[in-house]
Amino acid sequence: MAGTQTETEIKLALEDRESLLSRLPALGFRLSAPRQFEANTIYDLPTGIMRQEGRILRLRQTGEGSSSRWILTYKGPATTGKHKSREELETGVGDGSLLAQMLERLGYRATFRYEKYRTEYTDGEGVLTVDETPIGEYMELEGGAEWIDRQAAALGYQESQYITRSYGGLYLDHCEKGHVTPGHMVFGQSPDAP
Repeated sequence: MAGTQTETEIKLALEDRESLLSRLPALGFRLSAPRQFEANTIYDLPTGIMRQEGRILRLRQTGEGSSSRWILTYKGPATTGKHKSREELETGVGDGSLLAQMLERLGYRATFRYEKYRTEYTDGEGVLTVDETPIGEYMELEGGAEWIDRQAAALGYQESQYITRSYGGLYLDHCEKGHVTPGHMVFGQSPDAP
């Protein structure tokens, strides 16, 4: 899983997951990756330069136990309009724990952790994911801009419902709304006390 690409996507708040899932086959979607746990760690230098410049360095562990995989991703600054687009470089990693130590030796620090359960679907042209997070359920549409708009409309969403914020940004919004001090967006903590 190595590659360079431009990622174009939106998120949509998901009110009724079961209703969405029942409609996907009629729209040509099929399951491409079953539900699995993801643990993500964002890294930055002590100056916070990556965050200031809108860049992300993420180490992701997907799955659990012996079937887990590690992926290192770099995301460039985003251009946002009604969709979010950014450069994305990612590669599989053999030993994520060792890579985390290497990043720390190079001066990077883990600054934010977030978890989710993700299920992935495709229609052969783009990807629809269902993400279950500690702050709610979201659907992501990733593909060409026209495909995103077409699928969002077919699923009953309007452009005014598009979300281009990252999960980190959504988490900060959630904390501000609930008047709680931000920590990490992980399961096992009360939604009102992250």
